[in-house]
Amino acid sequence: MEPPTQRDIGGVVLDDDTYTVKQSHFRNKYKVYDSAGNLVLKSKQKLFKMKKEFPFYDADGNVVFRVKAKNVFDVAGDYVLVDERSGDPVLVLNKNFTFFHHRWTIQLPDGTELAEVASRSAVLEALRSLVDVLSFLPHKYSITSPEGDSIGEIQGHFSLRDKYDVRIHDTGSIPKTALVAGAIAIDALEGN
Repeated sequence: MEPPTQRDIGGVVLDDDTYTVKQSHFRNKYKVYDSAGNLVLKSKQKLFKMKKEFPFYDADGNVVFRVKAKNVFDVAGDYVLVDERSGDPVLVLNKNFTFFHHRWTIQLPDGTELAEVASRSAVLEALRSLVDVLSFLPHKYSITSPEGDSIGEIQGHFSLRDKYDVRIHDTGSIPKTALVAGAIAIDALEGN
């Protein structure tokens, strides 16, 4: 099989190395900025839907992709990132359910694994699950290739509203746009 190539999703190209994501106070609304401070994506969760759904918009307000739950009652967390232009699934985000560790796999629709996004501290994740007051502590995730090489991280900030950076290193043949979109969607789905 040919390795995945660098490409856009929904007409947006995310080829910067660092993105800052800011969440609003009251609901899952996100704004994503590149390293120059330009708004590149925004999103808000659809309220009162049986299935979780997050449309992502470009800076002009056009929907570029959607993240949708595969099932109505999705305990484990299987989500599909769908390109708005074509209607085709582009990525599958699979949550490997554990109480102590948040671990997600970013895959192509054919099952080819692109990366794993995992929380760095099992102890801290367990405490967050048990004690709500600790939920303000910033999250930290590592992003690794299928071979186990570090290709990025998600680093939260101490802030009144959720704010974090997605940093991407050399991804090799892994499409950077897919990796950034998947990492941002995972944080939204975790409700961080």
